[in-house]
Amino acid sequence: MIIPDEDLPKKPKNLLSPPPLDMLGVAELQAYISALQAEIVRVQAVITAKDAHKAAAAAFFKTPGA
Repeated sequence: MIIPDEDLPKKPKNLLSPPPLDMLGVAELQAYISALQAEIVRVQAVITAKDAHKAAAAAFFKTPGA
C-alpha cells in the first residue's frame, strides 16, 4: 500500500535562520542578543497563555468528586 505524502509526518520547521556572526560588529551582536531576548520573552508569554488555557479546560472538564 502506498502512503500519500500528506499522510507522512511533517519535518519540523527551522524557525530561526541565524545570520553569519563573523561579519557583525560588537554593537550589532549586542543588538542581535537584545532582539533574541525580546523574542524569548514573547514566546514565554505565549507558552504561559497556552498553559493557562489548558489548565482552564482541564478544570472545566474535571469529573466531579475527583
